[in-house]
Amino acid sequence: MTSSKERKSIVSVTDTKSSDTFHKPPKKNKKNKKRKAIDSKSDTFSEPPKEKNTNKKRKKRAEVRASPVAAAPEEEEDVDSSSADDGEVQEEPMELKGEIKANGGGGGDTELVSGSYLTQTRFDQCSISPLSLKGIKAAGYERMTVVQEATLPVILKGKDVLAKAKTGTGKTVAFLLPAIEAISKLSHADHDRKCSPIHALIICPTRELASQAAAVATTLTKYHASIGVQVVTGGTNMNSEQKRIKFKPCQILVATPGRLIDHIENTSGFCSQLTDMKIVVLDEADRLLDMGFRKDIEKIIAVVPKQRQTLLFSATVSNEVRQMTHIAMNKNHEFINTVEVGTEETHSQVRQMHLSADLDMQFPVLYSILKEHISEDAEYKIILFCTTAMVTKLVSDLLSKLRCNVREIHSRKSQSHRTRVSEDFRKSKGLILVTSDVSARGVDYPDVTLVIQLGVPADREQYIHRLGRTGRKGKEGKGILILAPWEKYFLSIIKDLPLTEAPLPPIDLNIRKQVGMALSNVDQKNKEFAYQAWLGYYGSNKVVGRDKNNLVKLANEFSKSTGLDTPPAVPLRVLNKMRIGRHVPGIRVQ
Repeated sequence: MTSSKERKSIVSVTDTKSSDTFHKPPKKNKKNKKRKAIDSKSDTFSEPPKEKNTNKKRKKRAEVRASPVAAAPEEEEDVDSSSADDGEVQEEPMELKGEIKANGGGGGDTELVSGSYLTQTRFDQCSISPLSLKGIKAAGYERMTVVQEATLPVILKGKDVLAKAKTGTGKTVAFLLPAIEAISKLSHADHDRKCSPIHALIICPTRELASQAAAVATTLTKYHASIGVQVVTGGTNMNSEQKRIKFKPCQILVATPGRLIDHIENTSGFCSQLTDMKIVVLDEADRLLDMGFRKDIEKIIAVVPKQRQTLLFSATVSNEVRQMTHIAMNKNHEFINTVEVGTEETHSQVRQMHLSADLDMQFPVLYSILKEHISEDAEYKIILFCTTAMVTKLVSDLLSKLRCNVREIHSRKSQSHRTRVSEDFRKSKGLILVTSDVSARGVDYPDVTLVIQLGVPADREQYIHRLGRTGRKGKEGKGILILAPWEKYFLSIIKDLPLTEAPLPPIDLNIRKQVGMALSNVDQKNKEFAYQAWLGYYGSNKVVGRDKNNLVKLANEFSKSTGLDTPPAVPLRVLNKMRIGRHVPGIRVQ
């Protein structure tokens, strides 16, 4: 198979031997339920309310501006919820097989790929089985993307591959097709066993990515009657997962790390299903490591057979990713870099601006920016990124009180809520999505007109990934970064990007009164949870968090900006985890 002659770029392949007039959103009936907090960098240690899934069927509503729609597979912070979620969120089993319809390669069940990444090479030019080719055709694929053209020939030979590939470039198909091909060549007697062996394991950092990968796999295996696809993720009922794994075809398993560890440790017979593993895939390996899943991955690698094929797909190749190759891959694995090939840097087509505002002015500034953008574009579609899940909830509640048409997604929401809201936002206009970093990568929302980042991002890569939600597929976009004066150090980290300083929008007395009144109507508990989460996020920041006295001073300024007269008291155990002493000036111990 050869590359298109018209393409000038060359894929590098090397052997590595070591190596914001608003519409009030409809009210929702929900009950809050406490759960133990997930110990993560950004949402630290509180006991926030978690939405309970009632498992009642929701009626389809007409697709009008921001109308909720039926769910289809769709949080960084989205630390994979494992057993902590079990029993809290009772979700219906994800019956993928037979429920996914192919839609020409452009819907929720097939990988969304920009046409700019396509080559002239067709799938039928590659040594792929007729059944797989039928699945590819049913999915609406004909020509390969740059990533697929570069990696498929090597992976199909059975080699371990580390591939540097951006999201939205067809990488999911690039690792699923070889897995399907390998399984299709195995004895059908194995497939017919009561408890089917798992031959391919796909590990994804978040529930959304896992659901999407499983949907693509189900489409591609449409004509492979002997290959079943299952998905296991935190936030769903573990008992139903155990039944599906045991009694339904499960040759391909897509999983998030925490839930996979749960099954390894607590599901009877699960480890024996892994003994004939042929291929293991770490999708978005850099994000898996950034989210703290290294130890989980090491445990998983120790359980699966050594004689297997391993694939790592990553948008960046950091030292941590390189170290993971030593643990998970053959020393003679191949490195394939496709990031510079046929791609355009996201930031080049996005107008980027930054502005600085003190904490007590950030909510009025945010409201003013939203009002201005909405008045300019009736079909506005805005994504507002916040630092943590609980800050996301606070900001969403505030904007809702201000009668903005707003939805929220973050790791404290049930999977069914996140799926429904994600699909709602994807299909709607005239809507603001307030989110944590769950929406920063791997989710394609068309026609986003503005991305706002409130507070300093975790790092340069996260800034770029967030910004990448707008200006997609050749369209223009706009991004605004709102920083406190003491967060402006981040500008030096992204100094090579074309950011321009924007003047503060006019904040009249009316806007300040509106915001103040809205804040007074936000539940105090939400403010308290946001305060703790804020402390945790900035406490883990190497620049802001090193001086605990100053950290608490800034946190108390944030608390005041939410309308609280007195900073919330924090449990001592939480302070200990944050490494904040009880005697730090300004801290209140619960």
